[in-house]
Amino acid sequence: MSRWEPNARGRLEQAALELFAERGFEQTTVEDIATRAGLTKRTFFRYFSDKREVLFGGGDEFKQRFVDALAGAPASAAPIEAIAISLETVASAFRDRHQFARQRQAVIAANAELQERELVKLASVAAALAATLRERGVDEPDASVIAETAVAVFRIAFERWVADTDAGNLPELIRESLQALRAVAAGR
Repeated sequence: MSRWEPNARGRLEQAALELFAERGFEQTTVEDIATRAGLTKRTFFRYFSDKREVLFGGGDEFKQRFVDALAGAPASAAPIEAIAISLETVASAFRDRHQFARQRQAVIAANAELQERELVKLASVAAALAATLRERGVDEPDASVIAETAVAVFRIAFERWVADTDAGNLPELIRESLQALRAVAAGR
């Protein structure tokens, strides 16, 4: 194997997802992933601390995208509108990641430990959104209710998106979910 290989991270991600699908998460080793990608274990550990990080690496960046989009929403925007801007902004970043997202979600759905980790990640996003809403002047408990609801809206739209092989666009599914929430809240 050569010392430098192009797109090593992407190759490792793809190899891991393939192996997780074929063998299951628990039965797949870092060595298996590196071998499938045509790389070494040492190269794997340059990109990921363990095999879970193939699925959850970038969690802080994911959370920061929500926060940055919410913080950047116009100050005049109502809290729900500012949250909508945040959700749609983050959703648009998934535009070219549908297949990866589908594969990742299937692996997580098949493993209780990974499902728990996903919920922890989403709880972290909700806490960060609530803090950002408070910085925008939204009082409690409103900030926490809006943030938790926003994460639920995102999760439901995301699950619809990954479940559909002919998926529409995720921002549109976010808008549909927000419209459904507004209708329910208005008593329609």
